[in-house]
Amino acid sequence: MSCGCKTSGDSAHSCGTKSANGCESVNTCGNSYKLSVFDWLSNVQNPASNRCDFVEVRFKNDRKSFYKNVNNIPLHIGSVVTVESSPGHDVGVVSLSGELVKIQMKKKRFSTEDPLKIYRLANQKDIEVWQEARKKEETVKVDARKISHRLGLEMKITDVEYQGDGSKVTFYYTADNRVDFRMLIKEFAGTFRTKIDMKQIGFRQEAAKIGGIGSCGRELCCSTWLTDFRSVNTNVARYQQLSINPQKLAGQCGKLKCCLNYELDSYLDALSHFPSSSTMLDTEKGRAFCIKIDVFKKKMWFAYVDSSMAWYDFDIDLVKKLIAQNKKGERILPLEELKVPDIALPSVDLIQENSVDRFEKKNRGGFNKNRNQNPNQGQNPNQNRPNNNQGPRNRPERTDRNDRPQKTERSTGERPVNSERPKNTNPNAKPNPNQNPNQRQPKPQQTQQPKIQVEKAEADLNSEQKPQQPPKKKFKKKFPPKKDNNV
Repeated sequence: MSCGCKTSGDSAHSCGTKSANGCESVNTCGNSYKLSVFDWLSNVQNPASNRCDFVEVRFKNDRKSFYKNVNNIPLHIGSVVTVESSPGHDVGVVSLSGELVKIQMKKKRFSTEDPLKIYRLANQKDIEVWQEARKKEETVKVDARKISHRLGLEMKITDVEYQGDGSKVTFYYTADNRVDFRMLIKEFAGTFRTKIDMKQIGFRQEAAKIGGIGSCGRELCCSTWLTDFRSVNTNVARYQQLSINPQKLAGQCGKLKCCLNYELDSYLDALSHFPSSSTMLDTEKGRAFCIKIDVFKKKMWFAYVDSSMAWYDFDIDLVKKLIAQNKKGERILPLEELKVPDIALPSVDLIQENSVDRFEKKNRGGFNKNRNQNPNQGQNPNQNRPNNNQGPRNRPERTDRNDRPQKTERSTGERPVNSERPKNTNPNAKPNPNQNPNQRQPKPQQTQQPKIQVEKAEADLNSEQKPQQPPKKKFKKKFPPKKDNNV
């Protein structure tokens, strides 16, 4: 037997207690059911001598009622009891006991005259019959919907609830208009062989019984803690400056959301400090009307009657001063002159989203440093290279190695100039003994240019005489397949 956590009689959602007394720690066992009540006076001793004889008993979903403990049975939250019903008896779970029951009875205006009684703690036979009846509810609901559809009734059967002893079944339905279900009751009685009770509920009560997830991502308020349904109209949305969109303002039940009433008092308190939304300002340029209100920023937007495309926002304190000037018969300045330009705060990009190369690996080491020290950085390196087609270049004679300038190409990062050394054309020539070995002879540069020109001319004649032939393709040698003697 379940302790009553979650849905009564559903052992799949229990904390594991298998006794009719229920779970003594149901308030702290971590499981909860729809519209549960926390007994915050459970550990406080009652100083009064008289103890409250009434207990609150819950049944399937959110149905609750108050019963009198005439036999003074020791009961606590989670106890499964057999109570008086008409006809027969019903089985339920105690949801509240003690002094808090008086507050709940006063809140729900429950009459203490001729109350229903608690018979006993439910025994094993009562619990078995109760659970067997609960298992048949889903099948009965499907069959009942088929029968109502066959009869052509404009109604929707929402839920089915069996009494604890199985002697009565209650059908909850929703309908827009009045339904004549006399033929329906005859069909139900002949099919299910029990007493039939029909109860019409609203669409909000239907959502509370079925349950679900709202647009906020949490369970529906009506199925968890909300007990009274207050009326909600479109004026509530207008006070909160919401767009009148039925798809966004409607809940699972198709009606306006109950949560629109939660912050209504705060909005009304804030709007009491605002001037009326129908305020008109008389300016030198023309009349202006209020077109928008921002409750959080405490600002009002105004626009001219003739040209309402340009909006100007002002604080409510300034608007009150302008209204006071109009009441004195004075016209105020144009709106564009009264508007104070907003000071743009400097934005700091903490994530560096504007940096395009934030994921690139930057070069590190001495190479970057040498490039930064190069005075000719950014210039074309080919500018310092010699061009052989421009003719001979006059170079100064170098007499000694010690007189050579120090090379700075590597330190500056420039590429060294590709200077050709003179080649010894005569291999049999003997060195001059009177000449300094460290001294270089100047190169006869006049003979170099004619030689290059002659070689180019011969290459051009050879290319004209020999026609260009396409390159030969190299084919791989294909071997014939080997013969198989076994074939």
